[in-house]
Amino acid sequence: MPQARYKQLVDRLADDIRQGRLKPGTALPTHRQLAARERISLATATRTYAELRNMGLVAGEVGRGTYVREPLPSSEEVGMHIASGDLADLTFNYPALPTQTELLRTALRQLASTGELESVLRYQPHGGRSHERAIVAEHLRSRGLSVAADSVLIVNGAIHGLATVAMSLLQPGDVVAVDALSYPGIKVVAEQCRLELVAIPAGRGGPDLEALQALCRNRKVRALYCMPTLHNPLGWVMSQAERDALIAVARRHGLLLLEDGVYAFLEAKAPPPLAALAPDITVYVSSLSKSVAAGLRFGFVSAPAAFVPKINRAIRATAWNTPSLVTSLCCGWLQDGTVARLEREKRRDAGARQAIAAKALAGLQTVRHPASYFVWLPMPGEVRSDAVAKRLREEGVLVSTAEPYAMGGHPPHAIRLALGSVTHAKLRQSLETVATTVFSLDY
Repeated sequence: MPQARYKQLVDRLADDIRQGRLKPGTALPTHRQLAARERISLATATRTYAELRNMGLVAGEVGRGTYVREPLPSSEEVGMHIASGDLADLTFNYPALPTQTELLRTALRQLASTGELESVLRYQPHGGRSHERAIVAEHLRSRGLSVAADSVLIVNGAIHGLATVAMSLLQPGDVVAVDALSYPGIKVVAEQCRLELVAIPAGRGGPDLEALQALCRNRKVRALYCMPTLHNPLGWVMSQAERDALIAVARRHGLLLLEDGVYAFLEAKAPPPLAALAPDITVYVSSLSKSVAAGLRFGFVSAPAAFVPKINRAIRATAWNTPSLVTSLCCGWLQDGTVARLEREKRRDAGARQAIAAKALAGLQTVRHPASYFVWLPMPGEVRSDAVAKRLREEGVLVSTAEPYAMGGHPPHAIRLALGSVTHAKLRQSLETVATTVFSLDY
Protein backbone atom coordinates (compact mmCIF):
# COMPACT_ATOMS: atom_id res chain seq x y z
CA MET A 1 0.00 0.00 0.00
CA PRO A 2 1.57 3.36 -1.01
CA GLN A 3 2.56 5.63 1.83
CA ALA A 4 0.52 8.81 2.36
CA ARG A 5 2.20 11.79 0.71
CA TYR A 6 2.53 13.78 3.91
CA LYS A 7 4.20 10.76 5.55
CA GLN A 8 6.74 10.75 2.73
CA LEU A 9 7.38 14.44 3.39
CA VAL A 10 7.75 13.81 7.15
CA ASP A 11 10.24 11.03 6.46
CA ARG A 12 12.23 13.18 4.02
CA LEU A 13 12.48 16.12 6.39
CA ALA A 14 13.29 13.84 9.33
CA ASP A 15 16.07 12.21 7.34
CA ASP A 16 17.47 15.62 6.33
CA ILE A 17 17.57 16.63 10.02
CA ARG A 18 19.09 13.37 11.26
CA GLN A 19 21.73 13.32 8.54
CA GLY A 20 22.72 16.92 9.26
CA ARG A 21 21.56 18.37 5.94
CA LEU A 22 19.27 20.62 7.98
CA LYS A 23 21.42 21.98 10.79
CA PRO A 24 20.20 22.65 14.38
CA GLY A 25 18.73 26.12 14.61
CA THR A 26 17.74 26.24 10.92
CA ALA A 27 14.50 28.14 10.35
CA LEU A 28 12.10 25.98 8.33
CA PRO A 29 9.56 27.42 5.86
CA THR A 30 6.35 28.77 7.33
CA HIS A 31 3.33 26.50 7.13
CA ARG A 32 2.05 28.42 4.09
CA GLN A 33 5.45 28.37 2.39
CA LEU A 34 5.78 24.62 2.96
CA ALA A 35 2.26 24.06 1.59
CA ALA A 36 3.03 26.09 -1.54
CA ARG A 37 6.45 24.48 -2.09
CA GLU A 38 5.20 20.92 -1.70
CA ARG A 39 1.78 21.55 -3.29
CA ILE A 40 -0.09 20.35 -0.26
CA SER A 41 -2.86 21.87 1.83
CA LEU A 42 -2.16 24.18 4.76
CA ALA A 43 -3.70 21.57 7.09
CA THR A 44 -1.32 18.92 5.75
CA ALA A 45 1.67 21.23 6.22
CA THR A 46 0.58 21.84 9.81
CA ARG A 47 0.20 18.09 10.34
CA THR A 48 3.69 17.51 8.92
CA TYR A 49 5.31 19.93 11.37
CA ALA A 50 3.25 18.48 14.24
CA GLU A 51 4.65 15.01 13.54
CA LEU A 52 8.21 16.33 13.37
CA ARG A 53 7.63 18.14 16.67
CA ASN A 54 6.29 14.94 18.27
CA MET A 55 9.45 13.18 17.07
CA GLY A 56 11.53 15.79 18.90
CA LEU A 57 13.14 17.04 15.68
CA VAL A 58 11.69 20.56 15.44
CA ALA A 59 10.35 23.19 17.82
CA GLY A 60 7.61 25.71 17.08
CA GLU A 61 8.10 29.17 18.55
CA VAL A 62 5.37 31.81 18.71
CA GLY A 63 6.25 34.77 16.52
CA ARG A 64 9.44 33.12 15.19
CA GLY A 65 8.35 30.01 13.29
CA THR A 66 9.58 26.43 13.26
CA TYR A 67 13.22 25.54 13.89
CA VAL A 68 15.34 22.41 13.77
CA ARG A 69 16.10 21.30 17.32
CA GLU A 70 19.46 20.40 18.74
CA PRO A 71 19.62 16.58 19.10
CA LEU A 72 19.48 15.48 22.73
CA PRO A 73 20.41 12.08 24.17
CA SER A 74 17.68 9.46 24.47
CA SER A 75 16.50 8.37 27.90
CA GLU A 76 18.38 5.08 27.37
CA GLU A 77 21.62 6.97 26.68
CA VAL A 78 21.09 9.16 29.72
CA GLY A 79 20.47 6.13 31.92
CA MET A 80 23.66 4.42 30.77
CA HIS A 81 25.83 7.46 31.33
CA ILE A 82 24.35 8.12 34.76
CA ALA A 83 25.01 4.52 35.72
CA SER A 84 28.62 4.81 34.62
CA GLY A 85 29.04 8.01 36.61
CA ASP A 86 30.46 10.15 33.82
CA LEU A 87 27.63 12.70 33.75
CA ALA A 88 26.27 15.08 36.39
CA ASP A 89 22.52 14.47 36.43
CA LEU A 90 20.55 17.70 36.94
CA THR A 91 17.42 16.27 35.30
CA PHE A 92 15.91 14.19 38.12
CA ASN A 93 15.75 14.71 41.86
CA TYR A 94 16.51 11.72 44.04
CA PRO A 95 17.87 13.50 47.12
CA ALA A 96 19.59 11.18 49.56
CA LEU A 97 21.55 11.89 52.73
CA PRO A 98 24.77 10.00 53.59
CA THR A 99 23.11 8.24 56.53
CA GLN A 100 20.23 6.71 54.60
CA THR A 101 21.94 3.53 53.44
CA GLU A 102 22.74 2.57 57.01
CA LEU A 103 19.18 3.48 58.05
CA LEU A 104 17.87 1.02 55.48
CA ARG A 105 20.26 -1.72 56.59
CA THR A 106 19.22 -1.29 60.23
CA ALA A 107 15.51 -1.20 59.40
CA LEU A 108 15.72 -4.40 57.37
CA ARG A 109 17.48 -6.16 60.27
CA GLN A 110 14.76 -5.00 62.67
CA LEU A 111 12.02 -6.11 60.29
CA ALA A 112 13.64 -9.52 59.93
CA SER A 113 13.66 -10.02 63.68
CA THR A 114 9.95 -9.32 64.25
CA GLY A 115 6.79 -11.30 63.72
CA GLU A 116 5.92 -8.90 60.91
CA LEU A 117 8.08 -10.79 58.43
CA GLU A 118 5.71 -13.70 57.81
CA SER A 119 2.81 -11.41 57.02
CA VAL A 120 4.65 -9.63 54.19
CA LEU A 121 4.58 -12.86 52.16
CA ARG A 122 0.79 -12.76 51.87
CA TYR A 123 -1.60 -10.65 49.83
CA GLN A 124 -2.53 -7.41 51.55
CA PRO A 125 -5.70 -5.29 51.40
CA HIS A 126 -5.53 -3.26 48.18
CA GLY A 127 -5.22 0.15 49.81
CA GLY A 128 -3.14 -1.01 52.77
CA ARG A 129 -3.87 -2.58 56.13
CA SER A 130 -5.94 -0.53 58.54
CA HIS A 131 -3.09 0.14 60.98
CA GLU A 132 -0.82 1.25 58.11
CA ARG A 133 -3.47 3.65 56.81
CA ALA A 134 -3.79 5.02 60.33
CA ILE A 135 -0.02 5.64 60.44
CA VAL A 136 -0.18 7.57 57.15
CA ALA A 137 -3.18 9.54 58.40
CA GLU A 138 -1.16 10.57 61.45
CA HIS A 139 1.73 11.61 59.19
CA LEU A 140 -0.62 13.80 57.16
CA ARG A 141 -1.31 15.84 60.28
CA SER A 142 2.21 17.26 59.87
CA ARG A 143 0.98 18.57 56.50
CA GLY A 144 -1.95 20.31 58.18
CA LEU A 145 -4.35 17.64 56.97
CA SER A 146 -6.57 15.89 59.52
CA VAL A 147 -8.20 12.83 57.95
CA ALA A 148 -9.59 9.51 59.09
CA ALA A 149 -7.59 6.36 58.39
CA ASP A 150 -10.34 4.95 56.18
CA SER A 151 -10.00 7.98 53.88
CA VAL A 152 -6.36 7.08 53.17
CA LEU A 153 -5.13 4.61 50.56
CA ILE A 154 -1.53 3.45 50.11
CA VAL A 155 -0.15 3.36 46.55
CA ASN A 156 3.10 2.72 44.67
CA GLY A 157 4.28 6.32 44.61
CA ALA A 158 2.51 9.55 43.69
CA ILE A 159 2.35 8.82 39.96
CA HIS A 160 0.49 5.59 40.70
CA GLY A 161 -1.80 7.55 42.99
CA LEU A 162 -2.56 10.08 40.25
CA ALA A 163 -3.21 7.28 37.77
CA THR A 164 -5.63 5.44 40.05
CA VAL A 165 -7.48 8.68 40.83
CA ALA A 166 -7.79 9.50 37.13
CA MET A 167 -8.91 5.96 36.27
CA SER A 168 -11.57 5.86 38.95
CA LEU A 169 -12.94 9.42 39.12
CA LEU A 170 -12.59 10.74 35.55
CA GLN A 171 -13.89 9.57 32.18
CA PRO A 172 -12.14 9.48 28.77
CA GLY A 173 -12.58 12.87 27.13
CA ASP A 174 -12.86 14.79 30.41
CA VAL A 175 -11.16 18.18 30.42
CA VAL A 176 -8.58 18.71 33.18
CA ALA A 177 -7.15 22.17 33.76
CA VAL A 178 -3.44 22.24 34.56
CA ASP A 179 -0.75 24.87 35.01
CA ALA A 180 0.94 25.77 31.72
CA LEU A 181 4.19 24.51 33.27
CA SER A 182 3.68 21.47 35.46
CA TYR A 183 4.85 18.00 36.52
CA PRO A 184 5.45 15.91 33.36
CA GLY A 185 3.86 12.81 34.87
CA ILE A 186 0.40 14.31 34.57
CA LYS A 187 0.78 14.23 30.78
CA VAL A 188 1.49 10.50 30.90
CA VAL A 189 -1.56 9.90 33.11
CA ALA A 190 -3.75 12.01 30.82
CA GLU A 191 -2.56 10.15 27.74
CA GLN A 192 -3.22 6.74 29.27
CA CYS A 193 -6.65 7.76 30.59
CA ARG A 194 -7.53 9.75 27.45
CA LEU A 195 -8.04 13.00 29.28
CA GLU A 196 -7.72 16.42 27.67
CA LEU A 197 -5.29 18.70 29.49
CA VAL A 198 -5.88 22.43 29.02
CA ALA A 199 -3.10 24.77 30.15
CA ILE A 200 -3.73 27.68 32.52
CA PRO A 201 -1.12 30.49 32.50
CA ALA A 202 0.70 31.34 35.71
CA GLY A 203 -0.22 34.33 37.84
CA ARG A 204 2.10 36.00 40.34
CA GLY A 205 2.06 33.16 42.84
CA GLY A 206 -0.19 30.48 41.43
CA PRO A 207 -2.47 29.71 38.50
CA ASP A 208 -4.19 32.64 36.79
CA LEU A 209 -7.68 32.28 38.26
CA GLU A 210 -9.27 34.66 35.76
CA ALA A 211 -7.98 32.45 32.95
CA LEU A 212 -9.31 29.39 34.79
CA GLN A 213 -12.75 30.98 35.14
CA ALA A 214 -12.77 31.94 31.47
CA LEU A 215 -11.94 28.35 30.56
CA CYS A 216 -14.74 27.04 32.78
CA ARG A 217 -17.22 29.39 31.13
CA ASN A 218 -16.29 28.12 27.67
CA ARG A 219 -15.59 24.42 28.35
CA LYS A 220 -16.99 21.80 30.67
CA VAL A 221 -13.95 21.35 32.92
CA ARG A 222 -14.08 18.31 35.18
CA ALA A 223 -10.99 18.77 37.36
CA LEU A 224 -7.94 20.90 38.15
CA TYR A 225 -4.52 19.37 38.83
CA CYS A 226 -2.42 21.67 40.98
CA MET A 227 0.54 21.96 43.36
CA PRO A 228 -0.31 24.79 45.77
CA THR A 229 2.66 24.12 48.08
CA LEU A 230 6.02 24.19 46.32
CA HIS A 231 5.06 23.99 42.70
CA ASN A 232 7.21 21.92 40.34
CA PRO A 233 8.94 23.51 38.41
CA LEU A 234 8.19 27.14 39.41
CA GLY A 235 8.51 26.78 43.18
CA TRP A 236 5.56 28.93 44.20
CA VAL A 237 3.62 28.52 47.46
CA MET A 238 0.09 29.84 47.11
CA SER A 239 -1.05 32.20 49.85
CA GLN A 240 -4.10 31.54 52.00
CA ALA A 241 -6.07 34.15 50.02
CA GLU A 242 -5.10 32.55 46.71
CA ARG A 243 -6.15 29.13 47.99
CA ASP A 244 -9.50 30.46 49.16
CA ALA A 245 -10.06 32.10 45.77
CA LEU A 246 -9.13 28.89 43.93
CA ILE A 247 -11.57 26.87 46.03
CA ALA A 248 -14.30 29.42 45.32
CA VAL A 249 -13.75 29.00 41.57
CA ALA A 250 -13.77 25.22 41.96
CA ARG A 251 -17.07 25.26 43.84
CA ARG A 252 -18.64 27.72 41.40
CA HIS A 253 -17.84 25.49 38.44
CA GLY A 254 -18.06 22.05 40.04
CA LEU A 255 -14.38 21.17 39.74
CA LEU A 256 -12.64 18.24 41.39
CA LEU A 257 -9.29 19.38 42.82
CA LEU A 258 -6.33 17.01 42.41
CA GLU A 259 -3.69 18.27 44.85
CA ASP A 260 -0.09 17.08 44.46
CA GLY A 261 1.87 17.43 47.71
CA VAL A 262 5.08 15.57 46.85
CA TYR A 263 7.40 18.54 47.48
CA ALA A 264 5.23 20.16 50.19
CA PHE A 265 7.46 18.91 53.02
CA LEU A 266 10.14 21.41 51.96
CA GLU A 267 7.99 24.40 53.01
CA ALA A 268 7.49 24.15 56.76
CA LYS A 269 5.24 27.22 57.08
CA ALA A 270 2.79 26.76 54.23
CA PRO A 271 -0.93 27.52 54.57
CA PRO A 272 -3.19 24.47 54.98
CA PRO A 273 -3.48 22.21 51.93
CA LEU A 274 -6.55 22.49 49.71
CA ALA A 275 -7.63 19.11 51.03
CA ALA A 276 -7.94 20.64 54.51
CA LEU A 277 -9.79 23.72 53.26
CA ALA A 278 -12.13 21.89 50.87
CA PRO A 279 -12.09 18.21 51.89
CA ASP A 280 -15.30 17.36 50.03
CA ILE A 281 -13.93 18.26 46.57
CA THR A 282 -10.18 17.58 46.92
CA VAL A 283 -8.10 14.44 46.44
CA TYR A 284 -4.62 14.76 47.97
CA VAL A 285 -1.75 12.73 46.51
CA SER A 286 1.80 12.52 47.87
CA SER A 287 4.65 10.12 48.56
CA LEU A 288 7.98 9.62 50.32
CA SER A 289 9.93 9.71 47.04
CA LYS A 290 11.58 13.07 47.73
CA SER A 291 11.49 13.15 51.52
CA VAL A 292 12.94 9.63 51.93
CA ALA A 293 13.92 7.77 48.74
CA ALA A 294 12.58 7.53 45.20
CA GLY A 295 13.28 3.80 44.89
CA LEU A 296 10.95 2.78 47.71
CA ARG A 297 7.80 3.65 45.69
CA PHE A 298 5.62 4.42 48.68
CA GLY A 299 2.80 6.91 48.18
CA PHE A 300 -0.62 7.72 49.55
CA VAL A 301 -3.96 9.19 48.52
CA SER A 302 -6.43 10.95 50.79
CA ALA A 303 -9.90 11.30 49.33
CA PRO A 304 -13.51 12.06 50.27
CA ALA A 305 -15.18 8.94 51.62
CA ALA A 306 -17.44 8.52 48.59
CA PHE A 307 -14.39 8.22 46.30
CA VAL A 308 -12.41 5.71 48.36
CA PRO A 309 -14.08 2.49 47.09
CA LYS A 310 -13.59 3.56 43.46
CA ILE A 311 -9.90 4.37 43.96
CA ASN A 312 -9.46 1.13 45.89
CA ARG A 313 -10.75 -0.81 42.87
CA ALA A 314 -8.28 1.01 40.62
CA ILE A 315 -5.43 0.03 42.94
CA ARG A 316 -6.62 -3.57 42.71
CA ALA A 317 -6.67 -3.37 38.90
CA THR A 318 -3.20 -1.84 38.58
CA ALA A 319 -1.12 -3.30 41.42
CA TRP A 320 -3.39 -5.43 43.65
CA ASN A 321 -1.59 -3.94 46.63
CA THR A 322 1.59 -2.07 47.40
CA PRO A 323 4.66 -4.21 48.20
CA SER A 324 4.14 -5.25 51.80
CA LEU A 325 7.85 -5.19 52.63
CA VAL A 326 8.21 -1.57 51.51
CA THR A 327 4.98 -0.60 53.24
CA SER A 328 6.10 -2.15 56.55
CA LEU A 329 9.47 -0.44 56.27
CA CYS A 330 8.05 3.01 55.50
CA CYS A 331 5.33 2.80 58.13
CA GLY A 332 7.99 1.90 60.71
CA TRP A 333 9.97 5.00 59.73
CA LEU A 334 6.83 7.14 59.90
CA GLN A 335 6.12 5.85 63.39
CA ASP A 336 9.59 6.13 64.90
CA GLY A 337 10.22 9.68 63.64
CA THR A 338 12.77 8.78 60.96
CA VAL A 339 10.71 10.39 58.18
CA ALA A 340 10.22 13.59 60.19
CA ARG A 341 13.95 13.77 60.87
CA LEU A 342 14.87 13.16 57.23
CA GLU A 343 12.45 15.88 56.17
CA ARG A 344 14.06 18.39 58.53
CA GLU A 345 17.53 17.45 57.29
CA LYS A 346 16.47 17.69 53.65
CA ARG A 347 14.96 21.12 54.19
CA ARG A 348 18.38 22.25 55.44
CA ASP A 349 20.10 20.44 52.58
CA ALA A 350 17.81 22.02 49.98
CA GLY A 351 18.48 25.47 51.46
CA ALA A 352 22.23 24.88 51.25
CA ARG A 353 21.91 23.79 47.63
CA GLN A 354 19.85 26.86 46.79
CA ALA A 355 22.62 29.01 48.29
CA ILE A 356 25.11 27.27 45.98
CA ALA A 357 22.77 27.93 43.03
CA ALA A 358 22.35 31.60 43.92
CA LYS A 359 26.11 32.12 43.84
CA ALA A 360 26.86 30.00 40.78
CA LEU A 361 24.01 31.46 38.70
CA ALA A 362 24.52 35.09 39.73
CA GLY A 363 23.72 37.40 36.84
CA LEU A 364 21.08 35.08 35.37
CA GLN A 365 17.35 35.36 35.91
CA THR A 366 16.09 32.45 38.01
CA VAL A 367 12.71 31.35 39.33
CA ARG A 368 13.08 29.34 42.54
CA HIS A 369 11.98 28.73 46.10
CA PRO A 370 14.65 29.15 48.79
CA ALA A 371 14.15 25.62 50.13
CA SER A 372 13.39 23.64 46.97
CA TYR A 373 15.43 21.07 45.09
CA PHE A 374 15.13 22.74 41.68
CA VAL A 375 15.69 26.01 39.80
CA TRP A 376 13.81 27.25 36.73
CA LEU A 377 16.20 29.14 34.46
CA PRO A 378 14.65 31.16 31.59
CA MET A 379 17.09 31.71 28.75
CA PRO A 380 18.27 35.29 28.16
CA GLY A 381 17.89 37.05 24.82
CA GLU A 382 17.82 34.73 21.82
CA VAL A 383 19.52 31.79 23.57
CA ARG A 384 17.86 28.49 22.70
CA SER A 385 17.33 26.00 25.50
CA ASP A 386 17.95 22.96 23.27
CA ALA A 387 21.33 24.42 22.24
CA VAL A 388 22.23 24.95 25.91
CA ALA A 389 21.16 21.40 26.81
CA LYS A 390 23.23 19.94 23.99
CA ARG A 391 26.31 22.00 24.87
CA LEU A 392 26.00 21.04 28.53
CA ARG A 393 25.61 17.38 27.59
CA GLU A 394 28.96 17.66 25.80
CA GLU A 395 30.40 19.22 28.98
CA GLY A 396 29.13 16.31 31.09
CA VAL A 397 26.04 17.98 32.60
CA LEU A 398 22.49 16.78 31.95
CA VAL A 399 19.62 19.27 32.22
CA SER A 400 15.94 19.31 31.23
CA THR A 401 14.53 21.78 28.75
CA ALA A 402 11.05 23.21 29.30
CA GLU A 403 9.45 20.79 26.85
CA PRO A 404 8.56 17.97 29.31
CA TYR A 405 7.00 20.53 31.68
CA ALA A 406 5.06 22.49 29.06
CA MET A 407 1.39 21.57 28.94
CA GLY A 408 0.68 23.81 25.93
CA GLY A 409 2.00 23.72 22.39
CA HIS A 410 4.91 26.16 22.62
CA PRO A 411 7.44 25.49 25.40
CA PRO A 412 9.40 28.55 26.54
CA HIS A 413 13.16 28.61 26.17
CA ALA A 414 14.12 27.64 29.71
CA ILE A 415 15.82 24.79 31.54
CA ARG A 416 15.00 23.12 34.82
CA LEU A 417 17.91 22.32 37.10
CA ALA A 418 17.41 19.52 39.63
CA LEU A 419 19.73 20.19 42.57
CA GLY A 420 19.26 17.11 44.71
CA SER A 421 21.05 14.24 42.99
CA VAL A 422 24.76 15.15 43.14
CA THR A 423 27.18 16.13 45.90
CA HIS A 424 27.47 19.78 46.91
CA ALA A 425 30.88 20.02 45.28
CA LYS A 426 29.63 18.44 42.04
CA LEU A 427 26.58 20.71 42.10
CA ARG A 428 28.70 23.84 42.43
CA GLN A 429 30.93 22.76 39.55
CA SER A 430 27.96 21.79 37.37
CA LEU A 431 26.04 25.02 37.96
CA GLU A 432 29.14 27.07 37.18
CA THR A 433 29.32 25.15 33.89
CA VAL A 434 25.65 25.98 33.27
CA ALA A 435 26.26 29.69 33.83
CA THR A 436 29.38 29.75 31.65
CA THR A 437 27.53 27.96 28.84
CA VAL A 438 24.50 30.26 28.92
CA PHE A 439 26.66 33.38 28.99
CA SER A 440 28.75 32.08 26.09
CA LEU A 441 25.64 31.61 23.93
CA ASP A 442 24.09 34.97 24.88
CA TYR A 443 25.52 37.07 22.10
